Amino acid sequence: MEKAALEWKQVVKKRDRMVLGPVDLKLYDNYVTALIGRNGSGKSTLMKLAAQLIMPDEGEVTWYGQSYPQGLPTDVRASIAYVPENFASEEDSLKMDDVAAFRAAWYPKWDWQRFEELLNRFDVPGGKKMSKLSKGQRRKFEIAAALAIRPKLLLLDEPSSGLDPFAWKTMMNEIRRCVDEDGASVLLSTHIVEEVRRMADYLVLIDKGRSLGLLEKDALMDRGREIWIGRDDELLAEMPGVVESAIESEGMVRFVTLDYAGSSALLDEAGVKPIRVRALELDEVMEHWMNGGLSN
Repeated sequence: MEKAALEWKQVVKKRDRMVLGPVDLKLYDNYVTALIGRNGSGKSTLMKLAAQLIMPDEGEVTWYGQSYPQGLPTDVRASIAYVPENFASEEDSLKMDDVAAFRAAWYPKWDWQRFEELLNRFDVPGGKKMSKLSKGQRRKFEIAAALAIRPKLLLLDEPSSGLDPFAWKTMMNEIRRCVDEDGASVLLSTHIVEEVRRMADYLVLIDKGRSLGLLEKDALMDRGREIWIGRDDELLAEMPGVVESAIESEGMVRFVTLDYAGSSALLDEAGVKPIRVRALELDEVMEHWMNGGLSN
């Protein structure tokens, strides 16, 4: 059984315009898990609960099997790195070096060599005040600082916002390295399909404050197919997992299924050979999942 790095147990959090939960969800250790969903679905709230920046109104969050309702101990908090979508302004008047030194004092595993290396690779000029950094430069600084603490748990809320393509590629490689070499667990909230495709091991769909399931990305991709067959209305009606269908011509029908294994078995049983089969792209499968076409 996979070990849980993070677990939300019957968690409810009431916000101004939305109620998150109840959420029952596990984040598996040493994997990248991507939170997907529409804007306002509750992804950032889930992330803040994981960083214990807010507390649940009901239920509990556990870190490696332990709950800390009175606050995270110093050693646990020092093992968590969080990069929010929007940055606080408290550090705006400080210089980059002073901010880095302050954070290094709080994180025993802070790696100056890695931090400087990442700033160089991200092409972030030194010596500036935080307020003078562009949005992209500030994002690069925060990602470099998060990776410099060599976190056990890395929380990233829309990390690619404001990044140029070169920095984006570096970021993805470094996050994967953080998992593969350092054994970290990563929770990633993103709208970028390519990030999900290249980095995620698991996907969690959040919709209207509810978790609609956790699925392994590769297993999810195996489910989705677009299939063309000779028209047979009765057979089509029996086909499992169909989320879309259309008559292509007088003698041919096209359908999209999210249960390819079941559909393929039924076609074999009926002695029907598909005219054509196309694997769905990740964004297509995600869209059908968001629209309610898939259950665990």
